[in-house]
Amino acid sequence: MSEEKLTVGEISKPRFEFRTFGKDFFLQAGQMAKLSAPVPDHVKVRHSEEIYIISRTNNINNTKIRTGKMDIKTYIQTIDDLEQWNPLIKTEFPVSSELLKTNIFPAFQVSMPTFEQNEYAQDEFLSLINNHQDLQAVDVVKERFGYMVHNTICEVANVVIDGQKSVTINSESTEIEDIKKTLEDVGLGELENINYLQAIKRVIGMINKPLAN
Repeated sequence: MSEEKLTVGEISKPRFEFRTFGKDFFLQAGQMAKLSAPVPDHVKVRHSEEIYIISRTNNINNTKIRTGKMDIKTYIQTIDDLEQWNPLIKTEFPVSSELLKTNIFPAFQVSMPTFEQNEYAQDEFLSLINNHQDLQAVDVVKERFGYMVHNTICEVANVVIDGQKSVTINSESTEIEDIKKTLEDVGLGELENINYLQAIKRVIGMINKPLAN
């Protein structure tokens, strides 16, 4: 079992993650709630409005904006179909043109736009995004329910991606075997692992592939 004790809502070393998206995970969600250890009140239910920056040419850097802050996670590796991600950049708006040039747009893996300002507020940055032929800002609204199963951080979330409703369910941990046990006991072992980047691209039609169900 786990070598590291995880706490819901806190940052640890890079975690492995299983996540999937679809229309209905009612049975799996019920089993997850049944198996869950107690979790802190502040993560039992969380609501957020976020903006994901989607790039046609990049599937390894996950960029989102929430409450005026931009967060980029980068893909590290896949082991036993579980993806490992690590924080890459965290910054607040306004963001300098220098940071956009040296870190943020390189993470999108697209052609560099022309920067005519020294810094960009959130709306100005989103204008750069939406004027770029390979980038798209996508609104995502989340209602997240947090759990802890076999010392893995879990959630079931109702999400609205670009106006379309879906459900996501996940398990993440630094320990692969703990996730595997959680997936088996919750009933997720046969489902496709779909991260947020892939799910959003499928919903908006950038990838012609359905969600898990």
